[in-house]
Amino acid sequence: MEALRFQVVGEAFKKKPLDVKAPSERPYEYFGKKVFNREKMYKYLPKDVYEKMVDVIDNGSRLDRAVADAVAAGMKQWAVENGVTHYTHWFQPLTEGTAEKHDSFIEHDGKGGMVEEFTGKLLVQQEPDASSFPSGGIRSTFEARGYSAWDPTSPVFIIDDTLCIPTVFISYSGEALDYKAPLKRALHAVNVAATDVCHYFDPAVKKVQSNLGWEQEYFLVDEGLYAARPDLLLTGRTLMGHDSAKNQQMDDHYFGAIPERVAAFMRDLEIQALELGVPCKTRHNEVAPNQFELAPIFEETNLAVDHNMMLMSLMKKVARKHGFRVLLHEKPFAGINGSGKHNNWSLSTDNGILLHAPGKTPEANLRFATFIVETLMGVYKHNGLLKASIMSATNAHRLGANEAPPAIVSSFLGKQVSELLDHIETADKDFLAMAGKQGLKMDIPEIPELLIDNTDRNRTSPFAFTGNRFEFRAVGSEANCASAMIALNSAVAEALVDFKKRVDAKIPEFEKKLAGTEHSAKFHAIIDVLREDIKTCKPIRFDGNGYSDEWVAEAEKRGLDVEKSCPKIFERYLDEASIAMFESLGVMTKKELEARNEVKWETYTKKIQIEARVLGDLSMNHIIPVATHYQSELLKNVGNMAVVFPIETADKLSARNKKIIEEIAERTFAIEKGVEELVEARKKANKIENEHDKAIAYHDEVEPKLDTIRYEIDKLELIVDDALWPLPKYRELLFIR
Repeated sequence: MEALRFQVVGEAFKKKPLDVKAPSERPYEYFGKKVFNREKMYKYLPKDVYEKMVDVIDNGSRLDRAVADAVAAGMKQWAVENGVTHYTHWFQPLTEGTAEKHDSFIEHDGKGGMVEEFTGKLLVQQEPDASSFPSGGIRSTFEARGYSAWDPTSPVFIIDDTLCIPTVFISYSGEALDYKAPLKRALHAVNVAATDVCHYFDPAVKKVQSNLGWEQEYFLVDEGLYAARPDLLLTGRTLMGHDSAKNQQMDDHYFGAIPERVAAFMRDLEIQALELGVPCKTRHNEVAPNQFELAPIFEETNLAVDHNMMLMSLMKKVARKHGFRVLLHEKPFAGINGSGKHNNWSLSTDNGILLHAPGKTPEANLRFATFIVETLMGVYKHNGLLKASIMSATNAHRLGANEAPPAIVSSFLGKQVSELLDHIETADKDFLAMAGKQGLKMDIPEIPELLIDNTDRNRTSPFAFTGNRFEFRAVGSEANCASAMIALNSAVAEALVDFKKRVDAKIPEFEKKLAGTEHSAKFHAIIDVLREDIKTCKPIRFDGNGYSDEWVAEAEKRGLDVEKSCPKIFERYLDEASIAMFESLGVMTKKELEARNEVKWETYTKKIQIEARVLGDLSMNHIIPVATHYQSELLKNVGNMAVVFPIETADKLSARNKKIIEEIAERTFAIEKGVEELVEARKKANKIENEHDKAIAYHDEVEPKLDTIRYEIDKLELIVDDALWPLPKYRELLFIR
């Protein structure tokens, strides 16, 4: 064991960066090289088919099978020219990953030979086995049929020799078994609701698009060291390990010079990602040692989610080529920062207006205030649901750990936006006046251009306004962004629908009051409803320190969800308000929500169960044997001292070793006892049939025992001979040479 550990550590430090040669073209020239984008469609499709496809993508028109056949023919020609032999429907089941089943193009030609075919039928629909994917009881094992259906709004792409077709995944009875189907419904809902509200300000708006810019944080560790850590291999995080003497306390890693091996990996990753159409923009060292970040340019939300899932898969593949392993677990190492995936979210119109950005006219600023306030209304009403959308067994380790937002959803607005909303709420009723073609005049200073960069950054806020968008900072590193985007876009859509309903109801009232004046009833109605909503959603606004104990108490007073138990947080999906919202918008049915919660509870249980089994194995088969072996060596030393020296001298010289011997005995006994209790707690929890109750049992009774055992192991790491310790330590895992 000694030789193995020091061999893998030594090999890790000797690694040299691969020579990554970038293409001879500039990035914009090879961007999208492996994507069947509009440029490829224009080249490989007939003109009328291309125009129909553009209409489908831009306007949501229906795609008929005749067009699908023509598109499939063009796709196949392009794919074959690029060495493709297989195709797959690429979908996102409820596993947080992606799935694919590869089929070749070949078919019998009826003459004893083979031909390559790819029809519209194969493009549009495939039938993967639905019984082996998480379904929450929607599908039984003997009910295997499920369907994947092409999403034309997300371009197909090539990975190696396979044409990958982004699809939704549904059961035989029509329920969504994936993330994409409800995401597309939520995006449709927010488009319709936001467009209707936009018509108060600009009747020409035809469409509102949800945008997403994710920031992917991740860790890199040397592959050899990773292989020597069974806990990393099986759970994605270190279940034991004492702090390194140096970690992130010097603040020298953040934005520091990128290590040569890592830079080579990043170049390779970016080249391949750009070829797949992922618009990589930013790369840098993050706060913790061996932690890094990649961020793209903003995109339409559905496409951005697909690109993030592609990237997470790609980065694992590229990392191995460079002798690394990527860790996407939110908290792979105790004592240092974990990894998030900040979701920068905004809404924009088809004529290029960012709805969360201030404008240069009073009308534009009223529109800005409207979308800010109604976003806050959605977040306030469904703050517990939004927390549930980002919660997981892994992200629970990160949230509230003085490095990430707390497990309480609130929104930071900054001084000027807060003052703007306060002014609208308290200003005199007669502060509005119309003046010819100048439009609405408000006694609010025109500050749009100052607002853009005049909000500070609040790292403790889970949902912070950052000038022209909101940053949902609580999303976890390994999560599918779709989960958070489904909840957020649905919540905002519901708020906008309710806003328009109440404004429309008030307009006739103001038409009577303002008869014969130049005042606008519509804008008076908007201001009146805004005032109501600003008062209603005020509890969600918090610009202070989200890490403080005072905020937890204050948040509870405000009626915000302060629950910390992951399984209980999932219950928010089944609140009456959540079910009513999702069903009214056509995003998900009660049956689908119940099924998804079954999956969430079961997944939580399995993750803790695996961690418990791995920790038990490592404790009994790695740590205790090594500790007792070292203890035996010390006992021999004590015995030899008694032979060589007089008793008094021997006792004096052996005092330290005797103390260590005693401590090892106490700690190994505590570990063994802890493992026994852990096994019993697991057995007891496993007898519970209800997935909700079982998950709570694992949270309350099983998970705390992991920390108890770890504490004893980490103390042993400090006293056992370094040459004997079986696992790579933090000081070796966290610093790339």
